[in-house]
This record gives sequence, C-alpha cells and structure tokens, in this order.
Amino acid sequence: MTSAVTGVQIGESFVGDGANAAHINTVLGPRNGAVGTAWSTALAGPSAGHQPFVAIIRPGLPVKPATLFVNKATITGDEHGHLHWGPAQAGVAAGVADAVADGVIPAGEVDDLALITAVWVNPAASDPDQIYRNNREAVRTALRAGARAEPALDDVLHARDAPRNPFYSAD
Repeated sequence: MTSAVTGVQIGESFVGDGANAAHINTVLGPRNGAVGTAWSTALAGPSAGHQPFVAIIRPGLPVKPATLFVNKATITGDEHGHLHWGPAQAGVAAGVADAVADGVIPAGEVDDLALITAVWVNPAASDPDQIYRNNREAVRTALRAGARAEPALDDVLHARDAPRNPFYSAD
C-alpha cells in the first residue's frame, strides 16, 4: 500500500480488553492543511490534565510523520501520567513507525504529513507491557483503517440496530 496521502485520513481502533485496553483515534493529513493547523493549535493549547506532546521513539528522536499524542483520559496522578508518557507513548511511536515500514504511510511523504493520535489510557490500567503492546497494535490498525477509508458504509448500516462497545450493548 503506497498511495499518496492527498486528504485527511481518519482511523479508529480498539485493541485488548479490561483496564489495559487501547482505544486510538487517528487523524492524518498534509502538514500544510487543516491537520497541520489542528496539530499546532492542540500542541499550543494544553489544559488541566491534558497536555498534548510530540511522540518520540526515544529522547531526541521524534517519530515520523510528526505525531501529536493527545490523552483522552484526564491524567489522575503520577502513575497514570507515567503510563501515558511511557508505555502508551512508546506504543504509539512504534506503531506509527510500523505503519511507515508497512507502507501504510508512504515513507517519502512523512515530512509533509502531520498525525494526531487521541489515546485512551484507563486510570485503572496497571500493566505497562500490555499497554505498550495494545497501543502499538491499535495505532497500526487505526492508520490502516484510515488509509483504506474503513469501515465500509454497508458495515456501519448493518450494525446500526445493535450498537455495542465495551461499556454498553443494545443487543
């Protein structure tokens, strides 16, 4: 999969179960467009409990494309913060790099793109290794879904009468 990113790609993925599950939303698009503007605005506008930051592979080595990590859950304390900044961030960064290595994000375009990741880390989460693995896989699958414009509309319409998620089921 090596097609050029010409518009905004929106992806979603939920991996794992229980408190260590990962729920990722991604928005990928040209750095000089709406996604780049949103990326810069979010980075410059933190709020109490929500501090967007640039995802890194290691200190001084940000992942490409430039990836903004936005926490969906309000950080509740030091340990919860460490789970965001440590294993969840590492999983997101590695998953983005996986998507580039897999050709989901064209390698030749990484410097022209911006990526926003909205990341859920449950305040009850406790297993750093599982958080890392789940976030790595969730960002990879969310980016793949965005690149493929998934889900198919027929799948959405078919499921509309019995929606469900880990917190509710209308079945």
